[in-house]
Amino acid sequence: MDIDGTMVSFNTHRVPENTKKVLREARGKGVKIFVATGRHRSDVDNLDDLEFDGYITLNGGYCFAGGNVIFKKHIPREDVEAFVRYSEEVEPLPCFFVEADSISADMENENMVRMMKLVKFKPRPIVPAREFVGKEVFQLTAFFPPEREGEIMRRLPGCAATRWHPTFADIVARGVDKSVGLEKTGAYFGFGAGEMMAIGDGGNDISMIRYAGTGVAMGNADEEVKRAAGYVTTSVDDDGVGNALRHFGVV
Repeated sequence: MDIDGTMVSFNTHRVPENTKKVLREARGKGVKIFVATGRHRSDVDNLDDLEFDGYITLNGGYCFAGGNVIFKKHIPREDVEAFVRYSEEVEPLPCFFVEADSISADMENENMVRMMKLVKFKPRPIVPAREFVGKEVFQLTAFFPPEREGEIMRRLPGCAATRWHPTFADIVARGVDKSVGLEKTGAYFGFGAGEMMAIGDGGNDISMIRYAGTGVAMGNADEEVKRAAGYVTTSVDDDGVGNALRHFGVV
């Protein structure tokens, strides 16, 4: 399951009590529960005391269970350098540079501050973009409008971009998305796509919703996400996760 807009309400910034209850019930029956998020593992801090069997983070770029890294793939170093060069020479691009153990921003703008408030992100250190050239960067969360995406991504041939909000794109290594996270996690635990249910609400959830044997879109999801799903449940604030699990007889 995705976090923001799926398990966590954008209104309260918390997991609704009915969602907590149904997830505990499912896990108590032996169902394995996984997080699949665009967030960095240090930002998975809004799920209270819920327990999970593993985490697909950074849109599939960094997956782990317990102390074991299941899969990781960083952005090609030459693409990080090309992004930095564009920001220096063409147009400054506010961006979160996401490494395995930390996140930094090269600058802030109004859209970045608004996003941080939306998902309750803690402040990030400001580090010059040039400092990340040559390092392992797993995700660039870059703030530019959709109409600029083609121009920028043409300079990053080893990358792909996905969005769950119009003001920014999550840029990861090409071949990485949440469906890859599901595939790698399934292989690690010994189960296939047909045994999986994926629940999400944003554009970055479409790949996993299509990959899983059972793909569910939240009632508050974008229309494109709903079209990709086999079932549309109610909204995050209206027991959407619980209604989906009950509909398919998981609980």
